[in-house]
Amino acid sequence: MRIIVLDGGTLNPGDLSWDGLKAFGELDIYDVTPKDKVIERSKDADILITNKIVFDEETLAQLPKLKYIGVTATGYNVVDTAAAKKRNIIVTNVPTYGTQSVAQMVFAHLLELTQHVGYHSVTVHEGRWAACPDFCYWDKPLIELAGLTMGIVGYGRIGQATAALARAFGMNVIAYDVYADKMADLDVQFVDLDKLFAESDVISLHCPLTPENEGMVNAQRLTLMKKSAFLINTSRGPLIDEQDLADALNAGQIAGAGLDVLSSEPPKSDNPLFSAKNCYITPHIAWATHSARQRLLNTSIDNVKSFIENKPKNIVR
Repeated sequence: MRIIVLDGGTLNPGDLSWDGLKAFGELDIYDVTPKDKVIERSKDADILITNKIVFDEETLAQLPKLKYIGVTATGYNVVDTAAAKKRNIIVTNVPTYGTQSVAQMVFAHLLELTQHVGYHSVTVHEGRWAACPDFCYWDKPLIELAGLTMGIVGYGRIGQATAALARAFGMNVIAYDVYADKMADLDVQFVDLDKLFAESDVISLHCPLTPENEGMVNAQRLTLMKKSAFLINTSRGPLIDEQDLADALNAGQIAGAGLDVLSSEPPKSDNPLFSAKNCYITPHIAWATHSARQRLLNTSIDNVKSFIENKPKNIVR
């Protein structure tokens, strides 16, 4: 078997090992593959491992030897699965690996919004505390989470893990999910989306992007939110109308936002959120703890092993 890893640097910048794949065939690893090199590097592959490279029908038609694509992510929209199925190409993903890491990032953002740790640390290093006439100071309101309401949009694995952390902080939890009627056994109050936006002190997004929910956080929904409320998104950037959110932040319509994802990645320099008030943005790293990436790599290798043994698993449809 000829195995090609096309953009391995995304998952493994050097602190993990690909050695587990070597047992299954001849292995070539590229940290990055430019678009104009995809066919050249993939043409002799039986197995391709990729994260972000697009395999549309036109590309797949030029890869007659290809038998398997392993996507090193949960989302697999980079592959035209219908075109792959037509060519008997198995496509797999990694459905669970970063649940706890993503939930942890929700609270990294939320704690920065409510405690302003980074800001106050900068002021200390600038000499403010040393020159302070009192034993302490704070420049921004410090907010206790206990007793506040966390509204979770999308109550799957990550949403549920986020809820568990919220409860550990003493928060109340409400949720919205399109499959709420199938989740009656879960210990949470499900509400409709508008009620969630109106009643929550913190809203955390945890849903996949679909045509139905693209831009669901828009001007109309933002007006429903409390002026003291925070919005957290570690899910998919296009769930939010970014101009509407920037306008709401700048007008003081909501208190702040913490975002790990944007509608275009990498973003354009004129993204309106870059200049919005009280908006913290991290570069899509909620999934990228060492532990989560190790689980992702282990499962990706196990997916290949299962395919070679004619027992493929984590097949996407």
